[in-house]
Amino acid sequence: MKTTHRLGQSALEVGPIAYGLWRFVGNDVKAARTRIETALDAGMTLIDVAAVYGLDWGGTEFGESETLLGKVFADAPALRKRTVLATKFGIIPGVPYDCSAAAVVRSCEESLARLQTGTIDVLQVHRPDVLTHPAELGQALTKLRTQGKIREVGVSNYSARQTLLLQQFLDFPLATLQPEFSALNVEAAFDGVLDFAMSRTMTPLAWSPLAGGKLADGVSSADPAARRVAAKLDELAKAYGTTRVAIALAFVMRHPSNPIPIVGTQNPERIAAANDALRVNLSRADWYALVVAAQGKPLP
Repeated sequence: MKTTHRLGQSALEVGPIAYGLWRFVGNDVKAARTRIETALDAGMTLIDVAAVYGLDWGGTEFGESETLLGKVFADAPALRKRTVLATKFGIIPGVPYDCSAAAVVRSCEESLARLQTGTIDVLQVHRPDVLTHPAELGQALTKLRTQGKIREVGVSNYSARQTLLLQQFLDFPLATLQPEFSALNVEAAFDGVLDFAMSRTMTPLAWSPLAGGKLADGVSSADPAARRVAAKLDELAKAYGTTRVAIALAFVMRHPSNPIPIVGTQNPERIAAANDALRVNLSRADWYALVVAAQGKPLP
């Protein structure tokens, strides 16, 4: 398995697993720094955050995850140099989506301030704002890139058609596409999203590769599909001599579009243990067996 991935057609190289900061909250900079250092030491050089992250996990203010990461960078500037920094814009509580030109520029500048950095390596549209014409969005993103405030652009939760439409209003290639993708949520492999990523040499960043913790919880989950998938993961973990989490991450990475799973555990030991997935090469039969477990019916 490749030890690094190039993000799309850009010059950015990252590890095969990324670290996500959805639950990265609080004011304990020392503990936060330990998590970031553990991720970077494990080869998770892509750190993925968002302006809205933290609010669902006990955060008290908008931008809290970015703010905490910025404090880590201020405490240890060398960590920023080791990081390919990705963040997202476009979700505003109460609106909920705004990708107008003014909002894009304002969000980027606020993120830069919270992150205490001069440049965002990958700025991603968090979710589609269907009330903004892609030409307006494309113009704003191009301006930020020309100004050097961002290096590359990606999209999150976009369909293949939405991604193609935005690309038509950019004179540089989109680098990343971030769908939900896991052994429980397999739609991206069949609805054209991962196919589109391959067709445009974009790198998929798979969010929630453990299905929001359902696959980590295993057979105790209240979701029947999650119980089926967890049981199959346990069966395969025994066969491959590894863990359920390693099999779940290996499932994501097995797709030929070379998705990068984003792990979000706050436990340093579990961060490091995610690399167990790199030693797993799922067979074709085992990969499809997980799809069958997720869908609850045989494949046609």
